[in-house]
Amino acid sequence: MVIQISSELCALFPNFKIGIVHYQNTEVGESPQMVKGRLQLFQESIYFDLENKNVTDLDGIKEWRQIFKAGGKDPNRYRHSAEALYRRVKKQNYLQPVNSSIDLNNFFSLEYQIPIGIYDTEKLNGDLIMRLGNEGEEYMGLNGRPNSLHNLIITSDDEGPFGSPFVDSERTCVTEKTNNAVQVIYLRPSMKKDDAEQMVESLMNMFTQVHGGDGEFEIIGC
Repeated sequence: MVIQISSELCALFPNFKIGIVHYQNTEVGESPQMVKGRLQLFQESIYFDLENKNVTDLDGIKEWRQIFKAGGKDPNRYRHSAEALYRRVKKQNYLQPVNSSIDLNNFFSLEYQIPIGIYDTEKLNGDLIMRLGNEGEEYMGLNGRPNSLHNLIITSDDEGPFGSPFVDSERTCVTEKTNNAVQVIYLRPSMKKDDAEQMVESLMNMFTQVHGGDGEFEIIGC
């Protein structure tokens, strides 16, 4: 599977980069108590940290809002997934456990203040490209409704778009039947490559510690 970033995205964001992790032979199920406990405690810590500040003051949240705006999407109407999680926490609408894959993804997204997606490899077809969505493109999202993808950063395979730092599609979602997956970490463009590699490797190691199997990562940039 070849993964590319479009020339259009690179022209807009010369330092654009993503982390990719390929997982094989993993087992997704109910999160272990360690993950549930850490996710709950971390959300409570974030809530107290946000008492006297706005979500949009956080560096990672702010940087991805700027990316949405530069791409042509109003960040006040289309909030990237990490910002959406933080806004839930600020309202004490804490995230509840779903499954081990989703729970860890949410934990990592809160920890690093960036959007992260994970997709069932068996539901993907062909090579992948990350680009801006075209007018008229949409998919049914995990938020339960059709989502316009125009001017959003999206990832697409031979069947069309399936992922975005806004919301992912139903088509490629990870379930408890998933054994092989690909994770997309929407890194902050300002992050140095060495720091990105350390972060992505750490994230991968925690994921395989919980799910078993093997992981292999790479950083792809413009």
